[in-house]
Amino acid sequence: MKTLAMVLALAVVALAVGSPPVAAEQKLAQTGMKFLSVGTDARFSAMANGVSAIESGSPSAVFYNPASMARFDVTARAAVGYTKWIADIAHYYGAIGISPADGDWGTFTLFYQYVDYGTITGTIRSAGGKGYLDSRDVPGLDVKPSGTVFGLGYARAISDKFSIGATVKYAMQNLGDATVDYTGGNATMVNTTANVLAFDLGLIYRTGFRSLNIAMAIRNFSREVQYAKENVQLPLLFKIGAAVDMVELTEGEKRESSVLVTVDAEHPRDYQEQLRFGTEFVYQNLLALRMGYVTGLEEEGISLGFGLMTTLGEAPFGLDYAYTPVGPLGDVHRLTFNFAMPR
Repeated sequence: MKTLAMVLALAVVALAVGSPPVAAEQKLAQTGMKFLSVGTDARFSAMANGVSAIESGSPSAVFYNPASMARFDVTARAAVGYTKWIADIAHYYGAIGISPADGDWGTFTLFYQYVDYGTITGTIRSAGGKGYLDSRDVPGLDVKPSGTVFGLGYARAISDKFSIGATVKYAMQNLGDATVDYTGGNATMVNTTANVLAFDLGLIYRTGFRSLNIAMAIRNFSREVQYAKENVQLPLLFKIGAAVDMVELTEGEKRESSVLVTVDAEHPRDYQEQLRFGTEFVYQNLLALRMGYVTGLEEEGISLGFGLMTTLGEAPFGLDYAYTPVGPLGDVHRLTFNFAMPR
């Protein structure tokens, strides 16, 4: 088992090494399907998404590090969420994790994400007075772009220290019909739908020193996708991270209240490296207060949030909220509901 874990760890590192280094010639902000980089879960987003080393009980973790789902403590857990993104863009997602046979077969996770970009007014050039035509003149020019991803994840604890996970997902983005040529008064229209299979890999290592975990993950590994005339790459991301409960670190035992501290170092394909810091204070397994900070982004910095935990009958239930100010682009709000089926 240890040999297998080391092989998987080396595979993750090898994939990361294969990604483009940050250098003078790096093409920043030139990847497609950027919605795959948007944090979905309110709990994790309140911690600036620096959560790759958390062994989470929420199936939302499959969007961050698939290995986080390995040590599932319930038979099944579901999560649904909504993000009010910038420019009135709306993100919706759902995930359900199932751990059959008391976890002996690992954890399987089904997940889905949908992005509604709203309606964009379409225009074409015209020799008329105003120089263009829109949907009032030519019905059907307006477009309603959308993005969709769904997939399957699997995670397993292969020893008392190592957890591994992987996902395969199908991503699609529909940007509607676009004009790529306008000659002699005739518009050449093409459909700009693109789709691709992508993969995520993850590893979490329990150091054995109190609750300290370290992790590695790679997300959105795929071939290039083609739109109308251009080929683009997905937002490949490699990250390493650590997480520790400060209460357990100082007092040497697990208590009902905790102070979780996390940090992730990220190497995106299309941006400079970033550090993401998060903290979560949980009181009596009832109330959670969270804060996060990310470096290297001009508009985004601090994130805040809270969570409420309770039970419906014997089933755990949770509500999480996150708030992220994005400068002149506005504020981002996230809401997530979690439900569980105990063993």
